[in-house]
Amino acid sequence: MRIVQKYGGTSVGTLERIRKTADIVQGELERGNQVAVVVSAMSGETNRLLALAFEVSDAPATRELDAMVATGEQVSAALLAMELQTRGIKAYSFNGAQAGFKTDSSFVRARITDVQSDHLIERMERFEVPVVTGFQGIDASGNITTLGRGGSDTSAVALAIAVKADVCDIYTDVDGIYTTDPRIVSRAQKMDQISFEEMLEFASLGAKVLQTRSVELAMRYNMPIHLRSSFDLVPGTMVTTEDEKMERAAISGVAYNRDEAKITLKEIPDHPGIASSVFGPVAEAGINVDVIVQNVSEKGHTDITFTVPRSDYAQTMKIMAGISKDIGASDLKGDNTVAKVSVIGVGMRSHAGVAQKMFQVLAAEGVNIQMITTSEIKITVVIDEKYVELAVRALHGAFGLDREQAAT
Repeated sequence: MRIVQKYGGTSVGTLERIRKTADIVQGELERGNQVAVVVSAMSGETNRLLALAFEVSDAPATRELDAMVATGEQVSAALLAMELQTRGIKAYSFNGAQAGFKTDSSFVRARITDVQSDHLIERMERFEVPVVTGFQGIDASGNITTLGRGGSDTSAVALAIAVKADVCDIYTDVDGIYTTDPRIVSRAQKMDQISFEEMLEFASLGAKVLQTRSVELAMRYNMPIHLRSSFDLVPGTMVTTEDEKMERAAISGVAYNRDEAKITLKEIPDHPGIASSVFGPVAEAGINVDVIVQNVSEKGHTDITFTVPRSDYAQTMKIMAGISKDIGASDLKGDNTVAKVSVIGVGMRSHAGVAQKMFQVLAAEGVNIQMITTSEIKITVVIDEKYVELAVRALHGAFGLDREQAAT
């Protein structure tokens, strides 16, 4: 079996943790498996390096930022390779360029264009262990590039695809994907398996266990991901294609995201091109708009309400202040105390009445729904942030996800 393992910052955060990580790698080799490893920087190291850069300059050049922060992963890769070598294991550290990661030239947010990995496959077939720096690559001009926050997950999946691995094991400080946040619902269950589609929805709603880009890449190439803990070696959660033979519950989990803000333009002229006038400048500013609701036109005017990440709220309101005057809106309102709560499940495709049940549960708890959006496997509502925990607990129980209920 050929495995690519990825270890996050907490898994390589100290020399003791690096030794524990080496134990896991050694165990797989002893079971006869071929292993390549992708590592993040030691926990806190990337933030330390960024802080140094911003002490030097208020606006450091992105090329130099990438050149500097990429060193964090090189330290952890070299240390892990050294530890494996002390055990008699042939291990070698590779930075992104040496590992064959080719990217475009979008510094601090580069995208992988190719992984030239034949030399790594040859080492794996000799049961040597390539230890590869995550999060980075090299562009056509030879510049060091980085993939953005969480990019080591994407590096690991891309490497697994390139070396034709059987699975990509993502080791982190949690032991799998839960039906909801266990900090809110103590009876949340760890899922043995989740589909790529469901995982994408969880990731997009702020579940920071896996980076969205890594899941998209894994789904495109059908690369199974095993999310598991490096602190407790128990089976985790497999992220894979949907098993069509399995009868699925309507809902797999309940997710939420507090990082939300809502903006409303009142009584704007309703004519072709008005939405482009509103959202064009927002897109140009690099701000992601999520939920959009436009009211039915009355007397040639309409209202548009939309959500953006809370971190972009002030900038978006500034942009909208100018737009609202230009297009003749009667008022501009903003609210940065909202949140999203979603029910997610591929079983929705074959179960009717999920939306009705969700709305009834929230109404019974006195939770007012401000906005609604749906997809084939997700229903999301925007509510007042102060009701998030109440809503999550109520929905988790109502859809039979509590541990005691699921066991019966």
